Amino acid sequence: MKKNNLLSLILMLMVVCSVMMSGCTSSSTDAANTGNVSSTEDAQDTESTLVLGEMWAIDSIDPAEDGTVLCEKAACLETLVGANEDFSLKPALATSWQQLDNKTWQFNLRNDVLFHDGSKMTAADVKFSLERVMNISPRVNSMLKIESIEVVDDHTVKITTTELNPILAGVLHYPNTAIISSRSVDEQGKLVKPIGTGPYAFESFNEQTGELTVVKNKNWWGGEVGLDRMVLKGIPDPNTRAMAIESGEVDFTVDVPYSETDRIDALDGINVEKYMTPRVYRIEVNLAHQPLDDVRVRQAISYAIDRDEIVEHVLYNVGQPAAGPFLPTMVWANKNLTPYKQNLEKAGELLTEAGWVDTNGDGIRDKDGKDLEFKFMTYAERPGLPPMAETIAAELKEAGIKVTAEVMDFGAIEDNTESGNWDLYLAAYNIAMVPDPEYVLNNWYYTDGPDNGPGYSNPEVDALIDEARTITDLDARYQKFNEVEAIVYEEQPMIIVAYYGCAIVKDDSLKGYVFDPTAHDYRINAGMYMEN
Repeated sequence: MKKNNLLSLILMLMVVCSVMMSGCTSSSTDAANTGNVSSTEDAQDTESTLVLGEMWAIDSIDPAEDGTVLCEKAACLETLVGANEDFSLKPALATSWQQLDNKTWQFNLRNDVLFHDGSKMTAADVKFSLERVMNISPRVNSMLKIESIEVVDDHTVKITTTELNPILAGVLHYPNTAIISSRSVDEQGKLVKPIGTGPYAFESFNEQTGELTVVKNKNWWGGEVGLDRMVLKGIPDPNTRAMAIESGEVDFTVDVPYSETDRIDALDGINVEKYMTPRVYRIEVNLAHQPLDDVRVRQAISYAIDRDEIVEHVLYNVGQPAAGPFLPTMVWANKNLTPYKQNLEKAGELLTEAGWVDTNGDGIRDKDGKDLEFKFMTYAERPGLPPMAETIAAELKEAGIKVTAEVMDFGAIEDNTESGNWDLYLAAYNIAMVPDPEYVLNNWYYTDGPDNGPGYSNPEVDALIDEARTITDLDARYQKFNEVEAIVYEEQPMIIVAYYGCAIVKDDSLKGYVFDPTAHDYRINAGMYMEN
């Protein structure tokens, strides 16, 4: 692999600092591994070890708080329900399920699954895991709508919901519902270490460095596991992730700056693969701020954006132009929607109709002595966001809209959104944590939806969502949700810009990686191995 001498020196200094700081580890770390950097390094000399540069800081190993890292990126934990490439559901730890009546479901479990401590997974562990996440996570609790869980026998659970809940099986694909052994917690119910069923078992977590280490589960029910060990390091900055893979500090990472993907792919010993993930770049619009409450202004903004240009020259084809909130490959997506095409003439007509014209010839439209201008927030952790914000601001200026783009940290963004001091907010949102359209359409567009940041309220949309929730026939259910998609496509309370692409960057010695298009960023698969 080609190396830059200066980068190598910097990385050596970083490693030295990391060793010096690694004396304090999490209380969740196994005693044999606590703070023992040298023993880990010695083991790595003789074992097949993958070092993974994760895109977010790792600050929790409790699946009830955030199951994505342990369930998908470290492959320690598994859920009852899986998903096919079109996001239809498939068995995972549950072999099958059926809805017995409006409020009762039965889930049949695999009978050949062992936890990492060698004990058998039973229905009692499923009951424990689900009740625990319901107590810890209000969001998951509100989606599950579970009244009670009954252990029928060791491999059967019966779940009674508080109301008709057709998406129950889909919610059980959500990573936070991953199944852990009851022996994962102490007598007070505090997580000691996550004991799961996945191809890799938790070994240690260093709270100071955010470094998570997992080891091969030799008794995985799914078959052979290719790696002996994985070390996950949180590297939130895209440029630092690029440096880490180029220098050899990590063997696998994701979402380096997209402008660098072709250059990095051309380096000896590194390859870059680009995939689509269930996530969208979306602009939230503060409907409490005039004139963003005017649908004509929102439509004009959408017509002013050149989605094709953004995908090709900002995202470097790591993504696709977007229409509605769902990928066209999703079984429930409204296939009749097409991305808004840039049409500055149409945008101008809409703004003029709304009373916004350029009265003084400065290129910015105005009304009643006030310029048409907005503040535009985004963040830097996902590499496509800052350049997208800059490009969109320039495109809106062509339509006579002045936009000030600002890259902010999450704390500042949260302060602004909570105080209402914002206009536009560009972010990347997951669209399939639960493989059903209700998850997004209810959360984003229902009047009291938990992710309805713009404050959108449309009685017709609310009524359609309420009706669709009660439909169990999938075709009829999806058709009703398609009507919701069509309405919000016209009203643009959230402006969908592009479908999210994921750039997987890995050392050539890593073989057997298979991308999972249903993963929420990426998923590690058991068949990966290091070739010497």
